[in-house]
Amino acid sequence: MAKPTAETPDGVFSLLDTDLYKLTMQCAVLKYFPDTEVEYAFTNRTPHMKFTRDAFSWLQEQVEKLGSISITTEELGYLRRQCPYFGEAYLRYLSSFRMKPEEHVKLSFTPSKEDPECGDLHIASKGLWTETIVYEIPLLALTSEAYFKFCNKDWDHDGQEEKAYRKGLTLLEHGCLVSEFGSRRRRDYKTQDLVMKGLCRASKQAEAAGLNGKLTGTSNVHFAMKYGIPPVGTVAHEWYMGIAAITNNYENANELALRYWLGTFGEGVLAIALTDTFGTPAFFEAFKRPIPTTATAARGAAATSASAASSTKTAGVGSLTNIKPPVSANSETDHNVPGERSYAEVFIGVRQDSGDPAEYVKMTRDFYDSIGIKGRKTIVFSDSLDVELCLEYKHVAEEFGFQPSFGVGTFFTNDFVHKTDGKKSVPLNIVIKLSHASGRPAIKISDNIGKNTGDEKTVREVKGRLGYVEHEWKNGDEAGRWGKKEAETGK
Repeated sequence: MAKPTAETPDGVFSLLDTDLYKLTMQCAVLKYFPDTEVEYAFTNRTPHMKFTRDAFSWLQEQVEKLGSISITTEELGYLRRQCPYFGEAYLRYLSSFRMKPEEHVKLSFTPSKEDPECGDLHIASKGLWTETIVYEIPLLALTSEAYFKFCNKDWDHDGQEEKAYRKGLTLLEHGCLVSEFGSRRRRDYKTQDLVMKGLCRASKQAEAAGLNGKLTGTSNVHFAMKYGIPPVGTVAHEWYMGIAAITNNYENANELALRYWLGTFGEGVLAIALTDTFGTPAFFEAFKRPIPTTATAARGAAATSASAASSTKTAGVGSLTNIKPPVSANSETDHNVPGERSYAEVFIGVRQDSGDPAEYVKMTRDFYDSIGIKGRKTIVFSDSLDVELCLEYKHVAEEFGFQPSFGVGTFFTNDFVHKTDGKKSVPLNIVIKLSHASGRPAIKISDNIGKNTGDEKTVREVKGRLGYVEHEWKNGDEAGRWGKKEAETGK
């Protein structure tokens, strides 16, 4: 592993400089889908923010450097101590794992007609799911860093630690449970490091003062290790998208994803469920099902080693039938055993990541009530949060009997103003999503139309199959999520 210099290190230098859910999903993919081929696609939801050729060249260099990264003995020891749910089989895999950007990642640049020195960036990734799953976070972080290193340079790091400290302290003074989720769209490594310093300082002060609020961790495993706080996170939309595409069984994809998750990690571990990949109503239909006896984690090395039934039997890419999931336990009798606990019972809560949070809280309360669950469950809010929204959603969640928690990302790690005029320096809104798995399109429908991703024909087909009801949230404009276009362009 390349060591960071005393100054701010360029790019990404640690395999753990990623979100925890990429590692947990890689662990589960290794068990159930070790031979599955996938593709990823990049989207810039702020397309008016163009890249220069210099930015593109720097990004190319940094992506090439990813191939020289390997996990260190110290990092493996940290995972062994702090993340025992991985098990030795996965850690052995990780110990020899190397990224191969020359094989897996394709970058290209399309110059604009108005100015050939500026243009659009294109990123694609393709290969085995177990190998390509780790690229998303470093590629997004590097892309953001490239833009603000070469395209918008009217900013500096002054005051970033203090700003994060003030934000964190305000949240903790109001009793919030908050985690840092800012890796993907950080301005650069130094910014996230300053943010972590500020948040940890606020956390120590809050603890000393006996405040109810708590810094519960960071999604970034490297910074969790560096600052001695928990790495947090469970699963991303990618897990559900991939399983749905592989099996072409969208009607049962949510339940299959939950089953394989429990089959990898067991009950009560990494137990926050993400609900909105194909719309939360469809997810809740799966969430209330009883857990079949086959959905239990194996012990020892088998827990994260490749499944003996890992291959996917397909009847052709275009077929919607006769596709057997890697685990064959999918009979209706599995769901009709009286007295079985449901997924909703064994998962400690859910994560809200799209749509109207207030409506989500009400819908979730109605769901739990409908199946007789009265205990206090958790809702983790993670959709474009700031301090004001955290406090608003905290009030709503507690009013309906939930324990709220907040994963705050871009508001921490990319909150800047221009030095020259003090106006908002708008972050890039960029995503990398799974686009294909086993040769089929992979899609996400979400809880508002602004976050739909993937092949449009497949999106329409799946909406019909699931009886999806379209939602358009007034605050769901992704292009202006963290600032208006005018603030960036000056128009």
